[in-house]
Amino acid sequence: MTDPASPEPRSSAAPAAPAGGGLPSLLLVLAVALLNIGLWAALNRPVHPPDWTGPVGGFAFSAYQRDQSPLEQDVPSEDEIGADLALLATLTRRVRSYTASEMPALPALAARHGLSLTAGAWLDRRRSNNRREIEALIEQARTHSSIERVIVGNEVLLRGDLSPRRLAEYLDEVRAAVGQPVSTAEPWHVWLKHPELAEHVDFITIHLLPYWEGIRRSQAVGDVLHKYELVRKRFPGKPVVIGEVGWPTDGDRFRQARASTSDAALFLRRFLHAAAEHGLDYYVMEAFDQPWKEATGGRVEAYWGVFDAGRQPKYPLTGPVQEDPDWWLKALAAVLLALPLMLWWARRFAGLSLWGRLAYLGLVQLGASTLVWSLTLPLEFYLGPADWAAYALLVPAQLMMIAILLILGFEFIEALAQPDWRRRFRPLERLPDPPPRVSIHLACHNEPPEMVIQTLDSLAALDYPDFEVLVIDNNTADEAVWRPVEAHCARLGPRFRFFHLRPWPGFKAGALNFGLEQTDPAAAIIAVIDADYVVDPRWLRELVGHFEDPRVGVVQAPQAHREFEGNAFRRMANWEYEGFFRIGMHHRNERDAIIQHGTMTLVRAGLLKRLRWSEWCICEDAELGLRVMEEGFTTVYVDRVYGRGVTPADFAAFKSQRFRWAFGAMQILKAHLGELLAGFRLSPGQRYHFLTGWFGWFADALHLGFSLLAIAWTLGLLWAPGAFSLPHSLFLVPVLGFVLAKGAFGILLYRRLVPCGWRDTLGAALASMALSHAIARGVLRGLVAREHPFTRTAKQRRLRRQPGAFQAVREEAGLLLALLLGLLAVGGIAGAGSLEARLWQLVLAAQALPYAATVSVAWVAARAGERPG
Repeated sequence: MTDPASPEPRSSAAPAAPAGGGLPSLLLVLAVALLNIGLWAALNRPVHPPDWTGPVGGFAFSAYQRDQSPLEQDVPSEDEIGADLALLATLTRRVRSYTASEMPALPALAARHGLSLTAGAWLDRRRSNNRREIEALIEQARTHSSIERVIVGNEVLLRGDLSPRRLAEYLDEVRAAVGQPVSTAEPWHVWLKHPELAEHVDFITIHLLPYWEGIRRSQAVGDVLHKYELVRKRFPGKPVVIGEVGWPTDGDRFRQARASTSDAALFLRRFLHAAAEHGLDYYVMEAFDQPWKEATGGRVEAYWGVFDAGRQPKYPLTGPVQEDPDWWLKALAAVLLALPLMLWWARRFAGLSLWGRLAYLGLVQLGASTLVWSLTLPLEFYLGPADWAAYALLVPAQLMMIAILLILGFEFIEALAQPDWRRRFRPLERLPDPPPRVSIHLACHNEPPEMVIQTLDSLAALDYPDFEVLVIDNNTADEAVWRPVEAHCARLGPRFRFFHLRPWPGFKAGALNFGLEQTDPAAAIIAVIDADYVVDPRWLRELVGHFEDPRVGVVQAPQAHREFEGNAFRRMANWEYEGFFRIGMHHRNERDAIIQHGTMTLVRAGLLKRLRWSEWCICEDAELGLRVMEEGFTTVYVDRVYGRGVTPADFAAFKSQRFRWAFGAMQILKAHLGELLAGFRLSPGQRYHFLTGWFGWFADALHLGFSLLAIAWTLGLLWAPGAFSLPHSLFLVPVLGFVLAKGAFGILLYRRLVPCGWRDTLGAALASMALSHAIARGVLRGLVAREHPFTRTAKQRRLRRQPGAFQAVREEAGLLLALLLGLLAVGGIAGAGSLEARLWQLVLAAQALPYAATVSVAWVAARAGERPG
């Protein structure tokens, strides 16, 4: 068998996609694009409330501009107030104000624009403020004929700022000082609770805001009329003025009330007709959006205006109303963003089934639409500092989530939407003549001797005529551990050679490199096996023939496990591993991009001696496989089990192994990034898989970062509610969608491709989630550190003290507790009626799931009866 220094030119990494591109693919892409536009249109279907062409009875008016706030003593100028009044004069002849001292020019400006003013004084707990407001109101009412009536205080009883007695004193003072009618403004139910106030006012001013009572929009106008009648009948001798009536265009859903542009337009236009029919005296809440109110009243308080903060109408009073009039621009942008990838993918994978192609194209289009939706949010909402902070964090995270979903979706579709894997290798029925000599290398460190001896006995029984076995014991200090293995090798005969190295650098890779120096020069193939594997006698006989193709550098069989059926933890771990070999390795094999593993692997001897194992990398096997591909050799993955090892002995070992894999993956990614991004030695498919194959692990790192931010944000809601508000629902829905889609992909693939039942599928899912924190730590550590000690994965038993059942999950338990406490705290802060609160609680629960899984699997492992040897 030849062992070329370099292979012949690489053949295609996978068979070409079957014909079917061109026009059919273009039609599929166009169908998905049209469906996307149709969905945008369906979400923005116009509503048709009755037209209103008459004047509006009045507007509640605050003149603060987009970036102004009374909380910061930043008040509008006379020019800004005048421009606002000029705009309102086109719709109404009456306005209502809330403060007398902050905008003293308002009465004169109202007169200039032909508007009648109901002037207000803002009262609160501050006596000095109340005195200033009362005096300013009296002065203005005596001076300006544009003031037709005055309102002393706004919802002061509702807020609990003043007692009814103290409010009555202020009312009496103003009534005695001015000639206009005097009232105070409170929600309807406050008047019914304090009817004695009617003796101190000339008219009753009520607020009727059905949104804040959780009334469904379709019932809201009827509810307003009903509440109005209750108050009118309770105070038959007093005129009743509706001081505030309206509906917000955005914000949190409150029970059955949804804040939206279409709901606001439907409510207002129907109310205007009802008000004209019943002769109501009212002020629409409100003229212009006031973003500053979000800091004190929550998100919805910023969106009550008929005009936005830029003084543009948010909906017309005649004609149809759309939730987002610019939806078609966004839909078109989403199509254009997705189009290049959809066109390329539809043509390249034209051999997949119709449903598979449509599903993946739909996923690409959905990702593009979600991204466009997110990027345009600042154009539609008033984002405060906390919102911008969330936006700055979540948009990059959303990009990552979309990329991860497209990568996982590709694996999902390719696995399920084709009749069979196109690049499949099978065991060979015949041996080459003559059979090539194979050198089997078994590196071990501090392994239980009885386990290694069992492996050696299985090697001795191999049905293959020409092989040697090199056992390299690497830095095992206790002679009672390695001497029995040495003695057993002697008993097995000259084929078995034992080496004890101490001290020796380079961890497992260092030991294997030593083995290369001791290998029989006649060996054409080097096989590597872990110390816990019991191999099938046919292993070499059925696989070495693949090396007759001079382009083949590696032949890999899957990892598999034994002795797990009766142990709940080992059973979960076994099926968690199985998913990669039944799904992931096939997916990668389609483009000759498998991950080489350090067991059940065969490597061309001359190639391996030249490349050697990388002692700087703690995943030296996967790193070697990538360099083999960079050398131009191809790989063979034969999905038949030829050897079974033992799952990790306990949960601590399970976590430690996955941390090592994640850290090593980052070492590989950093070392080969130049070749992966812009090199010419790998095929496009190989570059794709080695760049994206670990994206699922990046998702775990993202999850950890998001969990820490979620905890911090919740603490902000508790300790600084003025600076922090609940994240907008539009930020949260994609996060929850990502969690659900990622879980669904995994479950469905397991049910189709992994030969296990529902119990084992769910057990594997739980075990996979339980590793999330370990993977996240491995990824983050691997990105910033160059090296990390190689840690042996304990298998059958530990030769040192076994860790406590929950010693390995202290961090996860702490994160779980913090997230659960945050979940409970959010319910207490925001109340049961807030959609954002419920969504944030769902996000916190979703973030807590992996940590709950970790604690659960640790408990299962402890209950499974693992004991130190």
